[in-house]
Amino acid sequence: MLKRIYVFSKFEDGAVTVDWVVLTAAIVGIAAGVFVVFHQPVRDLDAKSGAALSGIDVADEISVRFDAPDS
Repeated sequence: MLKRIYVFSKFEDGAVTVDWVVLTAAIVGIAAGVFVVFHQPVRDLDAKSGAALSGIDVADEISVRFDAPDS
């Protein structure tokens, strides 16, 4: 029985795959946590900046005179 456990502990095929799966799951979990934390504040900021930009008047025409001397 101890010999089987020893042989099993030395068998490392697939260990890299398990490492990648664990790392990928951790990254996905962290990304989901960041999304949950920042989702609503970013939406609020978007709404505030959109409201602020919609209230700005834009000039219909811009004219530039290149022959005018610098002042």
